[in-house]
Amino acid sequence: MDAFRANPQRYDSLMTYKKCGNSGLKIPLISLGLWHNFGGMDSLDNHKELICTAFNAGITHFDLANNYGPPPGSAEKNFGRLLKSDLKNHRDECVISTKAGYGMWEGPYGDWGSRKYLISSLDQSLQRMNLDYVDIFYHHRPDPETPLEETMGALDQIVRSGKALYVGISNYSAALGIQAQKILKDLGTPSIIHQLRYNLLDRSAEARVLPELMKAGMGSIVFSPLAQGILSDRYLKCIPANSRASKVNFSDLNKTFIEDRLPLINQLNALANKRSQSLAQMALAWCLRRPEVTSVLIGASSAEQLKANIDCLNNLSFSEDCLKSIDKLLSQEAH
Repeated sequence: MDAFRANPQRYDSLMTYKKCGNSGLKIPLISLGLWHNFGGMDSLDNHKELICTAFNAGITHFDLANNYGPPPGSAEKNFGRLLKSDLKNHRDECVISTKAGYGMWEGPYGDWGSRKYLISSLDQSLQRMNLDYVDIFYHHRPDPETPLEETMGALDQIVRSGKALYVGISNYSAALGIQAQKILKDLGTPSIIHQLRYNLLDRSAEARVLPELMKAGMGSIVFSPLAQGILSDRYLKCIPANSRASKVNFSDLNKTFIEDRLPLINQLNALANKRSQSLAQMALAWCLRRPEVTSVLIGASSAEQLKANIDCLNNLSFSEDCLKSIDKLLSQEAH
């Protein structure tokens, strides 16, 4: 591929930027997550096209984790290569995040939330990405066996050592998130953001997590806003033979789960069509309607898919009638 040239109008695009909680850091309403399609088995040319397309559309936030791949660590390595070759003159325009909290290496020190694991993991991540620091470092999930004070103390130490500018938490309950934030505030390094699952098929965060962590000073960044692709036109009729859903059997991504929801998905798609949007575009806009949501994390397998999802920014407003229609459909599904 040709050498990357940044679009001089990239900050004049549809993209807008929103502050993370009570911090001064702003991130785009749409961020690029590298959970899938950035592993060692994927095309580096496609990686480059995705990153460059995102950056030229005003997406400045790139979200990774130590175990993203497969194999684990390969997404960080691939992103590091592109950062060095194509975005090397734009590092200060990027917000790069990574996480640790899931299994990464063998033995008792390669998982969960001990000080040893978190600091060792970030050192490895920085080496893979060829970076001196990340902008945001997350604890990826709560650790029931490590004192919360130790885990939060490690996050504070990481910022004070210059290896991260900010810290965040992910997959925490409202109560535990508030407790973690109190510890971090007392240490002088508050969490600025919480990463959580939220979408039209999973509204559980609305009850407590979104509003209570906002009160605690954290923004929220949503992962799986499209329910791993279920909320797109790909699954309107059936499960495609080459789709991820056809290859896995997760509780929220399997043949039975999707087939049971096909009527709902098609009804939601009809509402999206009335808004002159695709189902995916409406699903992203629906997440962004909440004031607590700072950004939505999207993945993509192609530049065309990425551009189509970014176009949700053309229509972020919802009429009361439309929201009521969506609520009615979702309440019927819940029962």
